[in-house]
Amino acid sequence: MLQQLLLNGIIAGSIYALIAIGFTVIYRTVKFFHFAHGVVYTAAAYFAYSIVQCLGVGEFWSLEVAIIIAVVGAGVLGVLIDRLVYLPLRKKQANNLIFLLASFGVFIFLQNFIQLLYGAQILTIRTGPVVEGHHIFSAVITSIQILLLVVSLGVLVLLWIFIRWTRMGKALRAVADDSMAANVVGINPERIIMYSFLIGSMLAGVAGILISFETNIEPTMGFSALLKGVISSIIGGIGSIPGAVLGGFFLGIAENLGIWKISAGWKDCIAFGILIVFLLIRPWGILGSKTDKENF
Repeated sequence: MLQQLLLNGIIAGSIYALIAIGFTVIYRTVKFFHFAHGVVYTAAAYFAYSIVQCLGVGEFWSLEVAIIIAVVGAGVLGVLIDRLVYLPLRKKQANNLIFLLASFGVFIFLQNFIQLLYGAQILTIRTGPVVEGHHIFSAVITSIQILLLVVSLGVLVLLWIFIRWTRMGKALRAVADDSMAANVVGINPERIIMYSFLIGSMLAGVAGILISFETNIEPTMGFSALLKGVISSIIGGIGSIPGAVLGGFFLGIAENLGIWKISAGWKDCIAFGILIVFLLIRPWGILGSKTDKENF
């Protein structure tokens, strides 16, 4: 039982980490909570569902094509949100409260738009038969969960390499540290912000598509995912990409170990309990600093 809960925690943590990293990449450049990130996660799952239905459920290549197009679609949606909503507000030098309200407005509008198009019913992308999972010691893991874990970890490694070693990654870090100084040395902050929304939204898209293979799709699925991503970011250290990864896995494992002796319905309570403890004891997070606390 303990091994199964730990394995489930690692799988959940990998998804939380993807959401949290996407959220953090955007937060580092715009310095406000982009709550519409959650609906981008939802939209990606519906993009994949629609493409699979159009191409044919039985076609072996339809799923791969759907994933690629849906991830790109999620990135484009994120950029459109920034260009159409946030950019005009930046030009007017709106404060962070306005951005926060705008992000909530975008979230609610797009969530209801998705529900208008697809209805409130639960949908699924899974097309194959349900088969028995693989046994690892006393735990069981399905092929879909293995795929989910491998892809999540692979994306996390690729993102770390991108942020650490590429020219664009260095530009992202420069704008995150000081956008005015970055502009002085020839880096266009608006261009970098656009790329941060593209990358962060694509990460949310990967998470949304992966989780849709394991569970069902519904219009409200993004809200819970957003909360877990935000909590993971705060636990790890808001604005810290390694912290977002650590926070995601910490939250996923803590949630699942926390329901060892109680109902699984308490997962959300455990997550918010952990958040409250961190806000009271270490509000700057595991890998954050007291300077982050002051900014937060």
